[in-house]
Amino acid sequence: MAPKKAKRRQQQGEGGSSNVFSMFEQSQIQEYKEAFTIIDQNRDGIISKDDLRDVLATMGQLNVKNEELEAMVKEASGPINFTVFLTMFGEKLKGADPEDVIVSAFKVLDPEATGFIKKEFLEELLTTQCDRFTAEEMTNLWAAFPPDVAGNVDYKNICYVITHGEDKEE
Repeated sequence: MAPKKAKRRQQQGEGGSSNVFSMFEQSQIQEYKEAFTIIDQNRDGIISKDDLRDVLATMGQLNVKNEELEAMVKEASGPINFTVFLTMFGEKLKGADPEDVIVSAFKVLDPEATGFIKKEFLEELLTTQCDRFTAEEMTNLWAAFPPDVAGNVDYKNICYVITHGEDKEE
């Protein structure tokens, strides 16, 4: 009997949502729960087209087409309860390296271990190597992560946002 259970667990872990909660830190789960609660306007535990329409209206988007709302809801395989909501975020983030791996990659560019990289150096790398950033992407990067007055970029903050989705609360 034990081998069947192990096999079932393995199959669920490969593609299912059996343990979606283990993909996130407890603080992240709480943040997603708060977001879910905000979006679930009628508080029935399921995010519907009407919930999406209402929450978008509160953010000033009043003329959202039904087709757009239907497309959003159809991204899920069924009704969007909190577990499905969390699974959807997990799937979007799947493949992103953990924060410590990304920080380690940046540390190679920071031999003095200051936690900062010069803007000009980072911009040169991002616009001349591998998947090159466009001028617009660079503008967006500096808008999101402005360098300090000395031209230093806080790469640990960039790594945090890549893996958590928002700035650290200082």
